[in-house]
Amino acid sequence: MKILVLGSGGREHAILWALNQTSSVDLELFGAPGNAGISQLATCLPLSSTDPSSLVDYVKSEGIDLTMVGPEAPLAEGIVDSFEQQRLAIVGPSRAASRLESSKAFAKDFMARNKIPTADYCVVDSVASAQEILRSGRFGSVSSPVVVKADGLAAGKGVIVAGSRAEAEAAAASLMSGNVVDPDAAKRVVIEQALEGTEASLLLFSDGRDYALMPAARDHKRIGENDTGPNTGGMGAITDRSILEKAVLDRVVREVVEPTLKGARSEGFPFRGVLFLGLMLTAEGPKLLEYNVRFGDPETQAILVRLKTSLLDVFEAIRTGALRELKVEWSDDSSVCVVLASEGYPGKYRAGVPIEGLADLATDKNVQVFHAGTTRSERGEVVTAGGRVLGVTATGATLDDALRLCYSAVEKISWQGMQYRRDIGKFRTMPLKAGH
Repeated sequence: MKILVLGSGGREHAILWALNQTSSVDLELFGAPGNAGISQLATCLPLSSTDPSSLVDYVKSEGIDLTMVGPEAPLAEGIVDSFEQQRLAIVGPSRAASRLESSKAFAKDFMARNKIPTADYCVVDSVASAQEILRSGRFGSVSSPVVVKADGLAAGKGVIVAGSRAEAEAAAASLMSGNVVDPDAAKRVVIEQALEGTEASLLLFSDGRDYALMPAARDHKRIGENDTGPNTGGMGAITDRSILEKAVLDRVVREVVEPTLKGARSEGFPFRGVLFLGLMLTAEGPKLLEYNVRFGDPETQAILVRLKTSLLDVFEAIRTGALRELKVEWSDDSSVCVVLASEGYPGKYRAGVPIEGLADLATDKNVQVFHAGTTRSERGEVVTAGGRVLGVTATGATLDDALRLCYSAVEKISWQGMQYRRDIGKFRTMPLKAGH
C-alpha cells in the first residue's frame, strides 16, 4: 500500500514511524513536505499540505491508497471534502467538523448547546465590546485571571492567560490588532473564565459513531520550567495511568466524549478522525478547555510509542466505519517526550545550526527521536529548521523509568543554542473525586 502523510513536524514523523512499526502490510510511505527525520522512513514530496489541488493530482497520478492529514490548517480548509469528492481515501474530519478547532466561538457554542461542562465565556467582535464585558464584573474582580482567545487558528499563539482585567483588555486589543496573529483569526475573540486545576489531554479515534480512547496525556505548554514564560506549541508530554484515574476517565467519557460525538452527529457533521480533548481537572470536576480535530503535538509522539495495534488498521476502520470491530490495544508502559528547541523560541530563532549526537541514539529501542524542525544542509548534515526541532521520546515500566531514559538520551544531543525543559513530568494530577 502507498500511504501519504501530510505535514512536516514531529507529529507526522511519529505517525509514519508507527505505521512502519505496526503494519503487517508492505507499505510505501510518503510525506508532504516532510523533514530530515521523515526522509529516513518515507519519500518526501515538495508539496504543500494546504494545496489540495496539487495533492489530489499527485494522489491520482501515483496511485496513493490512503492519505492521513496531520496539521489543522488543511482540515479547516476542507481538504477531506476535496479528496472525498474525488473518491480518494483520506483520514480526517470534514470542514464542517473541523470548526470544532478552527473556530473557538463555534466550539464554545457547541459545548453550550450539548451541555458539555466548560468555562463561562462570551464572544466579542471589537475591542470596545471586550472592554465592556471585562469591566462588567461578569468574570470576577479586576484582579481575577481571564483567558482571552483568538477565534480562529493561530499556530499556538492565540491564547493569552491574563492575570488581571487590565492585562485582559490589553490582550484582546493586541490579538484584534493583527500584530500577534493573522488578522482573520482574531476578528472575533473569546473571553472566558480562567479555570483552576490540572490540565490533561484525552485523544480518541472516531469513525463517526464508535470510538477508541488513547492513553491520557499531559502537555507542558510554557517555555520555562515550573510552567513559566510564554506559551509554545508544547515543550513536552507524558502518558501515565495517574493522569486520569478510572473514575474520572469514566466521567469524562460520559460528560464530554459521548455528548460531543452525539452532538456532532445530530448537528449534521459526524466526526471521523482523531479528536483531541483539552481538559482541566477542577475541584468541581473535569471541564473541557478546547477541541483539536487531529493528533496533538507533542502528545502524539508520547502516545504512539505505546500503540500495539496496527495504525493502518485503525485508519482503515475510521474511514470505513468499522471501528467497533477493531480492538485497539496499548502497552502498559508510561512514556515521555521532551522537546528540544532552538534558542529564542517561541520568538525569533536561528536556523541552519548543525545537530550533534543523533547517531548515538539510532540503535536504542526504548528511545525514539522524532524530528520536528529539521532539514539537511548541502553537506548532508541534519540542521535545525524550526523553533521546535526534535522530540526525544522514551517508554518505561513507570513514569520515572521513562523520564530517566528520556533525559539520559537528551544529554547525548546538542547544538548551539539548544534549549529544553528539565521538569517535564513534574506536574501530576490533583486529587479529584469522580462524584463531584
